[in-house]
Amino acid sequence: MMIYDQEVERHYKHNFIVNALDFSFYSLGLSFASLTTILPLYLSHLTTSTILIGLIPALANTGWTLPQLFTANYVGQLPRKKPFILAVSTNERLPFLILALSILCWPQASSGASLTLFFALVAMYSVSGGLVGTAWQDYIAKLIPLRRRGIFFGVANSLGGILGALGAYASRFILEGYAFPTSFAICFLMAFVAMSFSWGFLAQGKEPIHHSSKPRISNREYWQHLPAVLHQDRNFTLYLLSRAVIILGGMAGGFITVYAVGRFQIPDQTVGWFTAALLVGQAISNPLLGHLGDQRGHKLVIELSTIIWVLAMALTLMADSVAWFYPVFALMGGASSGWLSSMSITFEFCAPEDRPTYIGLTNTLLWPFVFLAPLLGGWLAGGLGYRQLLAAALVASLAGYALLHWTVREPRRRVS
Repeated sequence: MMIYDQEVERHYKHNFIVNALDFSFYSLGLSFASLTTILPLYLSHLTTSTILIGLIPALANTGWTLPQLFTANYVGQLPRKKPFILAVSTNERLPFLILALSILCWPQASSGASLTLFFALVAMYSVSGGLVGTAWQDYIAKLIPLRRRGIFFGVANSLGGILGALGAYASRFILEGYAFPTSFAICFLMAFVAMSFSWGFLAQGKEPIHHSSKPRISNREYWQHLPAVLHQDRNFTLYLLSRAVIILGGMAGGFITVYAVGRFQIPDQTVGWFTAALLVGQAISNPLLGHLGDQRGHKLVIELSTIIWVLAMALTLMADSVAWFYPVFALMGGASSGWLSSMSITFEFCAPEDRPTYIGLTNTLLWPFVFLAPLLGGWLAGGLGYRQLLAAALVASLAGYALLHWTVREPRRRVS
């Protein structure tokens, strides 16, 4: 173990840099194909259904969360995670290339064909991310020591925010300078290029070999053991409950852009500025809150991020002009620190050998809420209206904050 720890420390700076660049260029790619702004806007050209628009985050979040527990037993036995990550994550990049080429080669495709291909590729992107998710999170936890993970995620996400803001600025000119659907094809092609660079940086990581001290067991034995984990770790179970309610509070996230466009009749290119505001908020808040998480624990950061989200929903409810939405999206970017800290805090509930199991349990058990939240948001927006959706999201977020603050103990105390 001492030799392994020395290897981690020896390669720490190199791994910090290349993995931060991987994360950052991935964020740059997503700025050209944002799940919050660009993809809903593209879909709004094909359909007026709020349920279908809500299906974007539902599919993306389902693909990311649901498969993770199914790979946890396999990942836990891998002495090196990187080869598995590199092989599977290529399928996260290809959907954007395929979507761009399909638009360029078949611009007159029917709405039905375009919708079918779009959702198939979103599913491919998100499921690939979910299959690699447990391994990637465990990989980062291996390479970045406990009290440096917050600053790592903060710096990586901040740099990603800066690059993403530049990407959003560029996407604004692309959407303004080219007609639909060519404008979106160029955006998706740029997303693929940036994500390919991120894969290249990921491949440069130096991962020491670490064999699990736990005996290899069958998948059947592994699954039979899982209920005992939740029964014995009540603090972790309460954390999952609070996170479930916080996720429901995010039900309005995919509809803010559509609400703003519909209410104020703004042109497509303005959405690029919304994405820029989102990423600037992310760039400013993440290093600060990441450092706070390293010093005071990531539970506090998740609580603060939830309150920031509540403020964003409240400002959206009060908005009487387009100008209000720039601080709204900046606050939404600031709230993204909660997602980063939710990864870091999961590592702290358990011993290193149990990390894949806890990562898988966290993401897979929260899947129903991640899947249903945007669909519930679409149902509320279509049935009752966007303002009722925003009010419901605000109330749920406050309830999630209360559960987390008053029922969950900071897990780092036990680690210490």
